Amino acid sequence: MHFTSEHRLDDAVLEREFTLGEIPGILWTPGSASSSAPAPLILLGPPPLGLRKAYPRLVARARHAAADGFATATIELPGSGDRPRLPAAEQAHADLRRAMAAGEPVTDEIIDALILPLVDKAVPEWQAALDALLSLPEIGGPVGYSGGVISIGTRLAVVEPRISAAVLFAGSFVPRAIIEEARRVTIPLHVLLQWDDEGNDRQTALDLFDAFGSKEKTLHANMGGHTGVPQFAGDAAAQFFTRHLK
Repeated sequence: MHFTSEHRLDDAVLEREFTLGEIPGILWTPGSASSSAPAPLILLGPPPLGLRKAYPRLVARARHAAADGFATATIELPGSGDRPRLPAAEQAHADLRRAMAAGEPVTDEIIDALILPLVDKAVPEWQAALDALLSLPEIGGPVGYSGGVISIGTRLAVVEPRISAAVLFAGSFVPRAIIEEARRVTIPLHVLLQWDDEGNDRQTALDLFDAFGSKEKTLHANMGGHTGVPQFAGDAAAQFFTRHLK
């Protein structure tokens, strides 16, 4: 991990950009975390827009978490931002746009091609980032995961034992294989669902939630579109992490 920039935000949160190999990322630590006890960590899963476009939403979440004493970090998804495009994913996006423009159903084949290669590549990168982050003296466990793409969060919850709890955003396509994997998830979950999300298959999101094997899982559903998550839903997610990571 190589830090490339550092500055303090108005609320004294320390923001540091870094690269992990060729993967860009951002780390936020609360106040004077480097001179106090190590802060628990929340991994912020970004949307597939690129970190630059998603930055306002990510930094708002980071500041909220820092106020509760959490460090947060995010990395650029494969194929997003300035990272090289994934040819198979580009073709799947084209097939998706064609199907939606024609009013046709989005097939399992398109969803698999769009999501599964991304999950296969992103999850090991998140694990490598976690290795590097936990080696920093100002960062400690336990670790949480927050965000989408929900299939990435689901796979991480299955394969990464250092993640103790997760807040997952139901707002992306989910392959059937991921629903099967969800039965092996056992950590506490808090799932956010926007009921009128135009780009989300609500029934698939409900099927995924039902499949999760966790004994503690909460579905927090609200009316509204994809970006209309109300503030109180975010507050409930923050309280969830305070219960499980503090």
